[in-house]
Parts: sequence; structure tokens; C-alpha cells
Amino acid sequence: MRWDNLTEGATGPAALFGADAVVTRTLDTPEFRGITFHEVRARSIVNRVPGASRMPFEWTVNPYRGCSHACVYCFARKTHSYLDLDTGLGFDSQIVVKTNAPELLRRELGSPRWSGAHIAMGTNVDCYQRAEGRYRLMPGIIEALRDHANPFSILTKGTLILRDLPLLREAAEVTEVGISVSVGFTDIPLWRTVEPGTPSPAARLGAVRALTDAGIECGVLMAPVIPFLGDAPEQLRATVRAVAESGATSVTPLVLHLRPGAREWFTAWLGAHHPHLVPRYERMYAGGAYAPTWYQRHITRQVHELAAEFGIGPSRRGTARAVVPPERPAGAAPAAATQLTLL
Repeated sequence: MRWDNLTEGATGPAALFGADAVVTRTLDTPEFRGITFHEVRARSIVNRVPGASRMPFEWTVNPYRGCSHACVYCFARKTHSYLDLDTGLGFDSQIVVKTNAPELLRRELGSPRWSGAHIAMGTNVDCYQRAEGRYRLMPGIIEALRDHANPFSILTKGTLILRDLPLLREAAEVTEVGISVSVGFTDIPLWRTVEPGTPSPAARLGAVRALTDAGIECGVLMAPVIPFLGDAPEQLRATVRAVAESGATSVTPLVLHLRPGAREWFTAWLGAHHPHLVPRYERMYAGGAYAPTWYQRHITRQVHELAAEFGIGPSRRGTARAVVPPERPAGAAPAAATQLTLL
């Protein structure tokens, strides 16, 4: 692996980890069997989103690299190649853990250079994947954000977020807290094959219900809508109905996109499970990572019409509470690494 290029004193890419800071562990327990953890001491934790991104925020925090959710379509797979790790099975089973993430975040939030901007989590890999049950990084991260009244949002497929519900409620008292759960479909056979390491769609929607019942507004990112496998009108209707019944405050559809890294892995999976669809995907994604605009608009219109029918609307952005960002000195910004984003 290319750890040497990423440690202090490296002459290649910017240093991400301190020298001699990588510890590799394997755990022979049922929930972690087959997974290797690379524990690192990160040198920065607040990452700037690339300027060309479509995302409505500028900064992210990601305590993990790689994800045991093993979603065959995950756009973040390419990031593993930066460490010379495999973007297929390696992405699913070689998990990089930034063990100092909470203390590092607290230090960066306390810097006079930090503006108090919104921080998004779960936009690269899931911060509530299985590893979080062992490493418990998110409580310290949420505490740091709460103590600095810094607005933040979390996107997750993990029901483990309910463990931190008391902290989320405390944070919501002093700043804007946005929670979204990702549920692209409720089709069980499809879920078992494309998201094998995730909680079931029903379990995720149960987490939405628990969050909303506790007074934490929670939206659903209906992602991804998978062409020819999860986009039939009856599938969309069933999913939006289930989202509405969960008490979600919003539902926002996102059609599958296939970036390099994810594209190759998903295409191999498609060829093994649905070979008749490979030519259709080649035509649909001939123009790049995204499905044609007409198709995206078609799906969005259907979902929004169903959402209106069932009494929920598309996502909406709010305004942070209790945070008055200080003026940033000219040219000042926290040192941060650029990373991939959700869109």
C-alpha cells in the first residue's frame, strides 16, 4: 500500500497521516470477520469540497475510508486506489479508521481561522458503518460540533445513529442539525444483492421513525434509483409510501451515477446477475457517469408526484441557528484535503 506517500515527510501527495502512524488489525468476531482495519492518526479531518461540486456545502468530515456496507454502486470506491487498495472487495473489507478524528476536529473547530461553516458527514463513506460500533468516533465528533455550536448534517444507511440520539438532541438545541437516511428502494431481493452489508430498508425507515419521534427532523434520500431494476412505477410507489409512513420530513430522489471505480465494479456485478441489462446500461451511461437528463427528470417528477400524494415534499434547506460565524481573515482557511462528494 502507498502509506509511505501519505505520511509525514512524503515527497508525493500531501501528507494525510503522521509518520509510523498506521496500525493494522483483524478481528476474529462474526460481525468483523473478513474485515481488516487500518488505524491511522490523521493530520487533518475537515475537508474542502471541490469547487466544481454540486453539493450545497463546502466542508466535510469523514472518520473512515472504505465501507463494509459493500454497496456495489458506491461512488467512493475510487478513493481506495489513492492508497493502492483494491476498489472492489478491498473497498468493502479494508477499512481505514482515523482514530484521532474527534480530538482533531475539536482542535480545528477551535482555530481562529475556522468560520463556523456547515459540515457534512456521510457524503463519502458511511460514518455509521459497522466499524463505528467498535471505534465509537461519532460521539466525540458530535460533542465537538455541539460544543462549538457548529451546524452539521449526517447522511447514513446505518441504524447505529440511534445510539447517538441524546447527543443529536443536545446539538439541535444550539445549532442546525440535518439528518438524512438513504433508502433507494424497499425491494428486498434487490437490497440483498446490491447493499449486502447494510441494515434492511425497513430497519432504516424504523430509524427515521425513531428520530422523528424524538423530535429530530429526518429526511430520506431516495438513492440510488437504479435503472431497470428499481425504477418501475410500482417500486417507486412502494418506496415513497414506506418513506411517508416512517414520518420522514422529505424525500429526495437521486438516480444511480457510475463514476470510475464504481462503474467497473457495478458493471461486473451487473454482468453476473443481470447480463441482459449490460447493453442497456452501456447506452444509458455512454455519455459519462450520469444518466441522461431526461431520465433523471422523469424519475424526479414521479417521486415528487408520489410524495405530494402521500403528504411529504422534496428536501428543503434551512438556516443555521445559534451560530454567528466570525469574519474569516482574508485568504484564511483551515488546511484540508480535497475529496470526492456525493454528486
